[in-house]
Amino acid sequence: MIPRRRLHRAVFSLAALYNACWGLYAALDPQWLFRFAGMPPLNHPAIFACLGMVVGVYAILYAEVARAPERGFLLAAVGLLGKLLGPIGLAALLATGQWPPRSAVLCLTNDLIWWVPFGVYLHDACPFFVRQWSAPPDDDLAELRGGSPSRRGAHHAP
Repeated sequence: MIPRRRLHRAVFSLAALYNACWGLYAALDPQWLFRFAGMPPLNHPAIFACLGMVVGVYAILYAEVARAPERGFLLAAVGLLGKLLGPIGLAALLATGQWPPRSAVLCLTNDLIWWVPFGVYLHDACPFFVRQWSAPPDDDLAELRGGSPSRRGAHHAP
């Protein structure tokens, strides 16, 4: 069993809930960040609404990590990668003056607060991932052939 299993399940359950709520809100009110940051409204709010839908879809992935933390390493790694790249993009917008500092709230709640819990999870889940990655895959078709799942390369009786 993965270390801190209860903690990881709670964190990814919260991440799933957060992403679902944020995604829904961004899809329904795509101008909220621009109003909050004192920026002019988007000419094409559907772009931000689409971002909300993508963030919302991540809720499904985080719910799966919460359900089975021993098997969620890659899902969480992709999530953390997005949470690292988002602030890099925002930093570029802030540095060039294209977006005001107040817009940083976007990365504070969507990204930065999740770095440590996702990083701790990836540290704890890495040995499980390495073990699963290096093991031969199960023969997923064995049950359809009337046998029990076995390792690839094994000979099956007709």
